[in-house]
Amino acid sequence: MATDYEKVKLPLILESYVDEREGFTLLIPTQWSKIEKAGATALFEDPQSKGNNVGVVVNPVRISSLSEFGTVDIVADKLLQAEKKKPSTNDVQLIKVNERLAHGGAPLYQLEYKLDSSRGVKRILSAVTVASKKLYILNVAYADTMEKPLQPDTASILEKIVNSFDVL
Repeated sequence: MATDYEKVKLPLILESYVDEREGFTLLIPTQWSKIEKAGATALFEDPQSKGNNVGVVVNPVRISSLSEFGTVDIVADKLLQAEKKKPSTNDVQLIKVNERLAHGGAPLYQLEYKLDSSRGVKRILSAVTVASKKLYILNVAYADTMEKPLQPDTASILEKIVNSFDVL
């Protein structure tokens, strides 16, 4: 049985994380642990709730710009269609999309959606860009259920994480 101390959810405090080898930077929660997972370049997990995480995947690609793949709306549509095809997905709803420039002027797309799957309901915030013929994908996943909805202060911190993501 959890003690009262263990039940207290500490506010998320962010610190800078830089991966010079793969060429990206972002803010991560100081309390979260870096874990190893196949396919993830970097993955940080909430020790109090294993489903909450921040992950980055970097893969080589043939295109030199994300705009060669499509607009932010096209990328969002393809992402949601891919999520819908997964057997574990019950529902997926796009919340918002945004486009900004990464370091060096590369287009960077930001997407936010709600995913209802067999593993629970989560809010997913993503940032995607292509630089130096590498595809960079940041995913921030956080529980967002009817019983425990995502609180505005936590949502604001998750947005800070996504907004901090950049290539070097």
